[in-house]
Amino acid sequence: MALLPDITAFYDAGDEAGRLVSGRTIGTVELVRTQELLRAHLPPSPASVLDVGGGPGVHARRLTDSGYRVLVVDPVEKHVQQARRQGLAAVVGDARYLEQVDLSFDAVLMLGPLYHLPDRTGRARAWREARRVVKPGGLVAAAALNRYAKLLDLHSPGALDIAVTGLRVRRDGPTTYYHDPSELCAEARQAGLGDPAVYGLHGPAYEALKAEERRTGTKDLGAKALETALAAARFADGHPELVVSSLHLLAVARRPRTP
Repeated sequence: MALLPDITAFYDAGDEAGRLVSGRTIGTVELVRTQELLRAHLPPSPASVLDVGGGPGVHARRLTDSGYRVLVVDPVEKHVQQARRQGLAAVVGDARYLEQVDLSFDAVLMLGPLYHLPDRTGRARAWREARRVVKPGGLVAAAALNRYAKLLDLHSPGALDIAVTGLRVRRDGPTTYYHDPSELCAEARQAGLGDPAVYGLHGPAYEALKAEERRTGTKDLGAKALETALAAARFADGHPELVVSSLHLLAVARRPRTP
């Protein structure tokens, strides 16, 4: 069950290492929100973390700097080499077929795999593998794309198709899967995890930030825009009905302590 060729080609040609740290406001919001939500749910360092689909190690680097013991697993050789050059432990691997032993990590992150597993069987395997390697009571945190958020983008002609099918197949990038938020929860439960909490990483301001980029011709929208977007996302955490406004979602669940 290899990744679709357009996915590996996209990451081989792209700059995933700079996506969240280039100074683009949208990327900074995603980085800050992901880190603060992980810190709110992870056990204290030096807990062990398996970062599945961890790419070049942007999140792993920050967790390692805080004392966590992190292993990055990614299917793209380029990403693994980039992570290793930062001094991170990293190996090539597939979220659906992890080589790590049962009950071996305090937490498992899947911050990328679900985007690129368009078939339900593949996603189910990834969820089950995460549950298998995490310890009882351990955290599984998985990122996903929300299929309804694109309806807020007036420049997305495929938004209706994405909302209906969850699939985006394009010539300029990888085949991408978008979740219904309730589907994301159902997948976690079907894998044997507890009821997840789902957060909107970007919150309600994502499409407004993109519109401002188009209007101004710049991707660094300044401190005020950044703080406004972060405040809106944090506010939305207390209002589950707003989760559908965020393009990026984070589901947080735990393996039960008893079978």
